[in-house]
Amino acid sequence: MSSEVPKPASAQLKQLTVRAVLTGMLLGSVLSLCNIYSGLKLGWSSNMSVTAALLAYGFWQVARGLGASPFGLLENNMNQTAASSAAFASSAGLVAPIPALAMITGQTLTWPLLSLWVFSVMAVGVVVAVGLRRQMLEVDGLPFPMGVATAETLKEMYSRGREAMVRVGALLAGGAAASLVLSLEKLKLISKVAIPGGISLSSPALAAKGITTATFKNLTLAFNPPLLMVGVGALIGMRASLSMLLGAIVAWGIVGPEILDRGWASPGKNSPEANWFGPMIQWMLWPGVAMMVSASLTSFSFSGRSVLRAFRGMRESGDADQYGVPRRWFVRGLLIALVFSVLCQALFWGIPWYIGAFGVLLTFALAIVAARVSGETGITPVGAMGKVTQLTFGLVSPGNATANLMAANVTGGAASQCADMLHDLKTGELLGSWPRHQATAQAFGALAGALAGSAAYLLLVPNPSEMLLTDEWPAPAVAQWKAVAEVFKEGFDKMPPGSIQAILVAGSAGIVLAVLERKLPEGARAFVPSPSAVGLALVIPAYYSVNIVVGAVAALVAARISKGWAERFVIVIASGIIAGESLTGVVFAVKSALGG
Repeated sequence: MSSEVPKPASAQLKQLTVRAVLTGMLLGSVLSLCNIYSGLKLGWSSNMSVTAALLAYGFWQVARGLGASPFGLLENNMNQTAASSAAFASSAGLVAPIPALAMITGQTLTWPLLSLWVFSVMAVGVVVAVGLRRQMLEVDGLPFPMGVATAETLKEMYSRGREAMVRVGALLAGGAAASLVLSLEKLKLISKVAIPGGISLSSPALAAKGITTATFKNLTLAFNPPLLMVGVGALIGMRASLSMLLGAIVAWGIVGPEILDRGWASPGKNSPEANWFGPMIQWMLWPGVAMMVSASLTSFSFSGRSVLRAFRGMRESGDADQYGVPRRWFVRGLLIALVFSVLCQALFWGIPWYIGAFGVLLTFALAIVAARVSGETGITPVGAMGKVTQLTFGLVSPGNATANLMAANVTGGAASQCADMLHDLKTGELLGSWPRHQATAQAFGALAGALAGSAAYLLLVPNPSEMLLTDEWPAPAVAQWKAVAEVFKEGFDKMPPGSIQAILVAGSAGIVLAVLERKLPEGARAFVPSPSAVGLALVIPAYYSVNIVVGAVAALVAARISKGWAERFVIVIASGIIAGESLTGVVFAVKSALGG
């Protein structure tokens, strides 16, 4: 049972203002581009709440000097609520099941229809979060750690205004540096620095083609100038980063040459400077996906108590108070979201209404579980949620890749949106915001994110079949969803030679490492490689993992030199780096699409 719920702020204080919502929609639209870009690069999305709050604070402080009224704490909370909702449009399928389906079947949607689909997924998450708020926050008092962190940051910003502007400057500086480096790389003024040397190959078939050595550059073992992965490394820390480096060395330095020698994978162009990621990933993705999926589901299985508490605690809590969303509004919203989602599944993807309805109902159940786990740990098991649904629909509708992917899209996207909103509602609870106002801001943010995110996706990868699972766009999340769907559609006999054995080995390793993560004493867990990180390293170029370690080491060194400085600026600078490179990458993609 939670402690006493903070009293909502007076109705006289500005909260849900037009400028707060519009600011959040605008910032969220821009930040959604960052998550689409990083999601297609690494399968990773950032929580943009603090970034949006800092940017809005800086903008309105400047505007105040020009005569605007002060942008209050609660207004900024509405801004970050709308912005974080919009930024998470990437989790509504744009960096996983939607491109995976395009690669398997060629099915895609125009921008208006894709935006409508993404919004339908996000709307389910918003409605479910509204229904769960009172139970999860007030009755159970779950911590929702990201929400607490955002609330503390906002309080600090408004109590120490000068410090907030310094952090805004650090955020912009990180973005400018990343933008400059990527621009130099795109203009071919700087390039990858390969590790010298290589590994000898003994295959007679390759020797007949004149290939006797795989250089480290062929195997993607290099340092890449762009700073995106350096920023990611600073955020995820040393354990995950070193796990990725371990995975990269095993995958591309040991397993890679072996599968080339055995003829299980083909090399690319016969040149020491050529990149062989494209042809080799067709084999490597299978053990990588197996490890990530097995580790994700194993870790999720340890959340059994959370699952039971989630369903046992969902008792009738009465009508909402004057600050929350009235019960009748929630029921109506639930019905609208259900019908809306089922119609979109039927009209856009040809999914029978009963399968669509079953998928949405399953979504509600699994979103409850995801919200509970996220509230207790701060980690939303989106990947596990999607895989549970894919496996379910693989049995309900075998051979139907469209139903497998897009029904799972609803589950994973809605669960992520639900958890994100509950973190925002936790922030609002601590600051005194009205939940009904935040629900409104979240809905407007979802609309903005669906429009902007869908446009970004279509601009970045107009041809997923040719552009994804490549050196430029590794798209590891797409690889996972595509692999599972293809197994159910075509069977194991269509897989590359040797891949089934690799799946068994990597899947078993993922289970073992996930169990050790949970069962070993806390001090020993730091020495257990993260199975998700190791698996991820198998499906991205090795130089991504190298850069991520560089970022983690830089953050560690900064903390050792000055812990206070690192606490103030490392996360802010890393977030700026991710945003700066992502936005610059989108600009270059648009320029290319326009023929520039």
